[in-house]
Amino acid sequence: MLKKLGFVALGAAMASVAVSVPAQAAPQAPQAAATQAAAAARDLLKPGQLLKPGQSRKSRNGRYLLLMQKDGNLVLYKGRTPLWSTITAGHKGAFAAMQTDGNLVVYKGRKALWDSGTQGRGAFLAVQNDGNLVIYKGRKALWSRHMHIGRLKPGHALKADQYVVSPNRKFVFVQQRDGNLVLYKGRTALWSSRTTGHKGAFTLMQRDGNLVVYKGRTPLWNSRTHGHAGAALSVQNDGNVVIYDRANRALWATGTRG
Repeated sequence: MLKKLGFVALGAAMASVAVSVPAQAAPQAPQAAATQAAAAARDLLKPGQLLKPGQSRKSRNGRYLLLMQKDGNLVLYKGRTPLWSTITAGHKGAFAAMQTDGNLVVYKGRKALWDSGTQGRGAFLAVQNDGNLVIYKGRKALWSRHMHIGRLKPGHALKADQYVVSPNRKFVFVQQRDGNLVLYKGRTALWSSRTTGHKGAFTLMQRDGNLVVYKGRTPLWNSRTHGHAGAALSVQNDGNVVIYDRANRALWATGTRG
């Protein structure tokens, strides 16, 4: 029997991660310039900075708020509507760190609960006016809230246009808007769940170890790997997508190669 789990909505579409470069402004008085710089910094989490419980970052237009909740969950809100989260609730006192090595990590004490899987000294997190969360190194986007790098962890979902990319960035496992879950290399489809025609479908890596494509509460496809709590999905550099249990044993695979 397939288990249905609740999840925080993760957003509807892959947003642009282009950097907008502001036009050169006229010279300002020192106090005005300092005020503007402080306001601009509120949308960024810079290398070495932390978000402790109750602390936040807000987009420059004021519409999107990234909040480190006291329950341990890092959540992006539009008004009162959650758009994305790290799904780390239940860890009171957890905090987020934009590490100097380029990885965004949620910690409880010294234990990492979630991370972006990014690396690159000097990288920073931006809360954008379009509702996207993006980690940049210079002008290069390393990560956004619509993607997972390498793994889809238990309890995490893929909604339309969200995806898992292999660490080498050659393979993309994407939940399409038409309801189909597809593995691509470039523009070539290597595997699919054959669930086209179900607009609004999403994919959930359940905590019981089963990967399921749902339309509402109706399962359309599943990996038949339930009964393995804690199993996670991996999109590998060799082009194979594999579900591994906690002992790193393969439970299911697409059987694809690049």
